[in-house]
Amino acid sequence: MTIPVTVAWTPEGLVVLDQSRLPGEERYLTLHTVAEVADAIRDLRVRGAPLIGIVGAMGVALAALEPGDDSAASVRKRADRAGRLLVSTRPTAVNLRWAIDRMLEVTQRTMPDARRLTDSLVAEAKAIHAEDRAMCDAIGQHGLAVVPDGSVVLTHCNAGSLATGGIGTALAPVYRAHEAGRRVHVIADETRPVLQGGRLTMWELTRAGVPCTLIADSMAASRLRKGDVTCVIVGADRIAANGDTANKIGTYQIAIAARHHGVKFMVVAPSSTIDMATADGSAIEIELRSPDEMLSFGGKPTVVEGAGAWNPVFDVTPHELIDAIVTEKGVIEHPDAASMQAAFGG
Repeated sequence: MTIPVTVAWTPEGLVVLDQSRLPGEERYLTLHTVAEVADAIRDLRVRGAPLIGIVGAMGVALAALEPGDDSAASVRKRADRAGRLLVSTRPTAVNLRWAIDRMLEVTQRTMPDARRLTDSLVAEAKAIHAEDRAMCDAIGQHGLAVVPDGSVVLTHCNAGSLATGGIGTALAPVYRAHEAGRRVHVIADETRPVLQGGRLTMWELTRAGVPCTLIADSMAASRLRKGDVTCVIVGADRIAANGDTANKIGTYQIAIAARHHGVKFMVVAPSSTIDMATADGSAIEIELRSPDEMLSFGGKPTVVEGAGAWNPVFDVTPHELIDAIVTEKGVIEHPDAASMQAAFGG
């Protein structure tokens, strides 16, 4: 099974797979400054909640290495500025802030000199990456039970290897089931307007040898009505303390359709995506992106000149529509405030 490398820390700089070029071109970028990292995240060259957390952490490490006053105080200032810039790039996904907070906690420790502090920041960024790979593996094992032999899994957006530093979150159980020899087929929504399902999910599943079929977003309810979908598995960008989940726009309507047709709807995400400080989904900030993503494609207009568009990137699925949340720590059936509190405290 072929899994793409999405990010690597190298002596030359931070190397990332430019996901905006897929599936036509598998191109890697070498980022040397925190400004370049911020642009890569903002422009969706790097995307996926766990992955932007990793890349954000490495961006702080890059900032620490930038030329400047050779003192620990100067490194702390560069790291703090970098953290503020990076967090502003994607406000909904909590993993980014979680990773930046971890990096800035390192700067608060007593360090004898700038070199020791910089080395510690680089080590922390690498640790976040390694933990993400292990998290993906653990999620795959915990979620294996929900993908029995003969499963047909409907998914929305991309929560596979391209969204993480490992084998993925929502697709991790699929990959593990495939490796175990189980027959599994994935139905992928194309995911308008940026087509993460069509461009990315189909690309990585095909490379991995997992049978898959693409459908338009508007076909999801009809496919569920057809009766052959075993379960819906999606990722998450933020999960509130009561289990309400923000994921790619279009997820909510799939959850409604899945409930109507008696198909299990599951959220698969790392525990770093769970925000116990946010009481419910109404408090989650929903990122709005440029209307141009709706009004054009590939640089060419698709709508009459002068038209307007509303382009929220995420929506919130109420916890009542979620049958289970799967993390690297286990499975929470029918999540609510009490079960989330028991599992994650806060």
